[in-house]
Amino acid sequence: MATAKQTKKTVAATEVKSTDKLVKELAQKEADLIASRRSHKAGELVNPKVLNTTRKDIARLKTAIRADEITSKKESK
Repeated sequence: MATAKQTKKTVAATEVKSTDKLVKELAQKEADLIASRRSHKAGELVNPKVLNTTRKDIARLKTAIRADEITSKKESK
């Protein structure tokens, strides 16, 4: 039988990170997105799919941060 492949995304998704690390990573991804958009408009971006991937990564990070906030509110009650 074939074994399941583990990609970077599945490994990264299962890692447990603190909210501070998630916020720092979010800021870095947003800066990367701005730089990628700028280079895309200038015609220098080699792979425009990076824009879509980065946007989705930002959404995942925001979701993880929000989930941490919700769980911390439930625990404090």
